[in-house]
Amino acid sequence: MLYRETGQFKTNYRDDQAVFPILQDKIGIILLLAFLFLVVPFTFNDFWLGGIMIPTLIFACAAVGLNLLTGYAGQLSLGTGGFMGVGAYGCYKLATIFPDVNILIHILLSGFIAAGVGIIFGIPSLRIKGFYLAVATLASQFFLEWAFGRVAWLYNYNASGAIEVPTRTLFSLPITGPTATSVTRYLIVLTIVVVLTWVASNIVRGRFGRAWMAIRDMDIAAELIGIRLLPTKLTAFAISSYYCGVAGAMMVFLWLGAAEVESFDINHSFLILFMVIIGGLGSLVGCFLGAIFIWNLPIFLRSVFGDVMHASTVEHVTFMLVGAMIIMFLIVEPAGLARLWQIAKQKLRVWPFPY
Repeated sequence: MLYRETGQFKTNYRDDQAVFPILQDKIGIILLLAFLFLVVPFTFNDFWLGGIMIPTLIFACAAVGLNLLTGYAGQLSLGTGGFMGVGAYGCYKLATIFPDVNILIHILLSGFIAAGVGIIFGIPSLRIKGFYLAVATLASQFFLEWAFGRVAWLYNYNASGAIEVPTRTLFSLPITGPTATSVTRYLIVLTIVVVLTWVASNIVRGRFGRAWMAIRDMDIAAELIGIRLLPTKLTAFAISSYYCGVAGAMMVFLWLGAAEVESFDINHSFLILFMVIIGGLGSLVGCFLGAIFIWNLPIFLRSVFGDVMHASTVEHVTFMLVGAMIIMFLIVEPAGLARLWQIAKQKLRVWPFPY
């Protein structure tokens, strides 16, 4: 009875195309943001903030980037982990070359470095698509992994081959490094992810988003109606890589504190892809639902069955459950968890009447 549209009228096209056309949705997102910003930092402990909330938000940001490319533009990519690494190493070099600039600016600027690399590897998308494009992006993943491990300039010739995060402050408050608290890092990550998600929601509803979806549905027809394929596809690669690059920079500077080549290997590319598939292609909400499910499933299994199951067994069970979920969603509900959430909202809007 609380989720009703009665009395809510749309008198112009702009109101009809609003991100949250129903008043209850606006109230719900405001309450959710209030909970995340005002309740979580002061009630959750360091394990919840550093082990669950921060990585979930970071991987959700990377999933948003991949979903913009795959879910909206229809360009399959298996190089997400590599583009995250470009953002991380780019942020590390920017922090080294310009130590006086605030690290948050470096994190946001590192996305542009990843966007430039994404444009380069997105050029083949004009001639190839589908499985062959996936193979091309997979090649970019392996090339970037090789560069992270062999180009010593990227990690400042460190003997360990790792990048280590220096301590940086904002208004005399440490935000990176070992002295930065989980609360500070969580609030920064949450703010960046919320802003980038809001930007992504406007992009997909604007000119770029409509052009991407036209190419996704039928690229030949899109070209016939005047959409230029190469600039549009490269724009999708650039914006997607930007989000992945920022996520990679946040992963190192606001979560891990240090990283090696293995932090951006092919496993992370598949991890982000699984989040998008289970969460729902072409849905920003699905990116968060998929990240919550994929990242927290092994944590849940360890907390419930940790006393009766070995850690390696829990890991194998996690792989089996994720694989089963992917197969189930691809067969039963290809739109993923986002579609289930949408169906639940539709049923709630007419409850208690039959749907």
